[in-house]
Amino acid sequence: MTDISKLCADNIRILSMAMVEKAKSGHPGGAMGGADFIHILFSEYLNFDPDDPEWINRDRFFLDPGHMSPMLYSVLTLTGHFTIDDIKNFRQWGSPTPGHPELDRKRMIENTSGPLGQGHTIAVGAAIAERFLAARFGELFSHKIFTFISDGGIQEEISQGAGRLAGHLGLHNLIMFYDSNDIQLSTETKAVTSEDTAMKYRAWGWNVLQIDGNNHNQIRKALDAALIEKEKPTIIIGKTIMGKGLLDKDGNSFERKTSTHGMPVSEAGASFEKSVINLGGNPDEPFKIFDEVKDYYRKVLERKREKASEWKMKMAEWEKANPDLARKLKDFYSGKVPEIDFSQIKQKENIATRAASAAVLEVLATKVENMIVASADLSNSDKTDGFLKKTKPFAKGDFSGAFLNAGVSELTMAAVMNGMALHGGVIPACGTFLVFSDYMKPAVRLACLMSLPVIYIWTHDAFRVGEDGPTHQPVEQEAQLRLMEHLKNHHGENSMLVLRPADATETTVAWKLALENRRTPTALLLSRQNIKDLPSPSGNRYNDALGLYKGAYIVEDCEGQPDVILVACGSEVSTLVDGAALLKNEGIKVRIVSAPSEGLFKKQTTEYRKSIIPDNTPVFGLTAGLPVTLQGLAGQRGKIWGLETFGYSAPYKVLDEKFGFTADNVYRQVKELLAM
Repeated sequence: MTDISKLCADNIRILSMAMVEKAKSGHPGGAMGGADFIHILFSEYLNFDPDDPEWINRDRFFLDPGHMSPMLYSVLTLTGHFTIDDIKNFRQWGSPTPGHPELDRKRMIENTSGPLGQGHTIAVGAAIAERFLAARFGELFSHKIFTFISDGGIQEEISQGAGRLAGHLGLHNLIMFYDSNDIQLSTETKAVTSEDTAMKYRAWGWNVLQIDGNNHNQIRKALDAALIEKEKPTIIIGKTIMGKGLLDKDGNSFERKTSTHGMPVSEAGASFEKSVINLGGNPDEPFKIFDEVKDYYRKVLERKREKASEWKMKMAEWEKANPDLARKLKDFYSGKVPEIDFSQIKQKENIATRAASAAVLEVLATKVENMIVASADLSNSDKTDGFLKKTKPFAKGDFSGAFLNAGVSELTMAAVMNGMALHGGVIPACGTFLVFSDYMKPAVRLACLMSLPVIYIWTHDAFRVGEDGPTHQPVEQEAQLRLMEHLKNHHGENSMLVLRPADATETTVAWKLALENRRTPTALLLSRQNIKDLPSPSGNRYNDALGLYKGAYIVEDCEGQPDVILVACGSEVSTLVDGAALLKNEGIKVRIVSAPSEGLFKKQTTEYRKSIIPDNTPVFGLTAGLPVTLQGLAGQRGKIWGLETFGYSAPYKVLDEKFGFTADNVYRQVKELLAM
């Protein structure tokens, strides 16, 4: 270990400790133990352009344990991406240094992290995206994906899915450092696990290296070995020291303490002043960057610039030689979607919306060259096989296809999709049953928080799953997802777009909107069972269905002012059409509204909303989910027929009768509403 290298790592330790001490909140111990690796990685191995942080061929670094943010902020302060004032305001309002890192590519923060296990799974997705793009544009565009995981992340169940998938696909571009300090927030790791982590990863097909994670030469040797690995992802298991360098008030070692995991070192029992001195700093200036460190990192940045410039010169030569590919690459990274005439996509009559989705996916597979679709072992049921029929799955050493068989691992799949979106250059979409969105929710939430344009294809959207019974019949899931339409992201937008189309044509339009939505995730909620096509007032059902862009629109209307407005989305709209026919026979004037997205509808002008659902008109809502799903549209005077219990196992037509999802019940409920 060279003196300057040790000094840099110790400077990171002091800065990390100081941030938490000043904020009176945070996690110093792990950050201090991981400082050696993070310094060596960023200064000697990670390829990036200090002046162009979004350079497409940069190596990516994904932090898994977000609580170790002081370590990352410290090294990025040394690289010039944060100021001393930034880190002095750690965890404060308006600061770019929140308690857990939030996506900020201009500052080299590649992912929002915090929920353990997701960060390194995101890295798996980025590694797949890198291989996908290299397969299309050549190895000039190859780069490495680095990730950093902790004892907690290793324990999270998602780590099994990430480890299995990365090993199975032979993602040799993925290098993961496991900071193994044997300390957790409330216990030592030995209290909760006795597994052989190295053996586990070897079983998954990883290249496993075991080192002293605080020894700089061993870190270098491990990274050198990982860089030349051509068959397997690499995990570097580094045994590190929690709170490395800490002393108590008597000058004794205060390392390896559980207490330093999640509180300022002075509160944990260590001496902040003596620890700073022990690490070569001045307790009166704990936020100081040593002059030698400043000079060292200045030279580091010069080398990074030079290397990036060399690559960009090669890139310029490649662009001249490959103008068509160059344009395609630019389009991929810009998020541009090719022109597709969705009106010409042929749909069969009266089909399930999952089948309609398959028809669209068949077209997209041939038109959208950077689209990657995944399924959690359900492609022939969620009908993502419409895409698969036109391509092939990824396999070890072969990323020429565009389909990911994720296996039965919904959360892993969702986090991997996030990683693809974060890498850039690809359009990720994934499918499973709607009820299993419960498994995916933590990753979906992160996608919403990071504004990632991931597309979720959730089929089997209601109790009409039928004989599979209540475990497979979603009831409350749609309402949960609709809440994400109410929740704003940090850009002030609805954090998610949720679309539940009512027939095949609406499904086509929903896909059009999903592809155009490059600012947030999109959810498509699709039926298992066939649905009758909706009527077309204009005679052109596709043009009518474009009303979906406004969130809700009139499917069928009456002359003059309606006596009642019937509102639904998905399968239930066709049931309203049948019920309305009975009401019309008695001279009741009815308007039917399809509302595939409440979130979009509420973004429209007051005039438009009132033109669709005017005030002082009774509203009847029908939903196969919780009644609250339609509360925002029906209003306080409205009446909603929904499902307030778990489902039962029976053929779906029997369930329609038992649960009251029939034309006759629509007729009865509306009559009661109008009699009130």
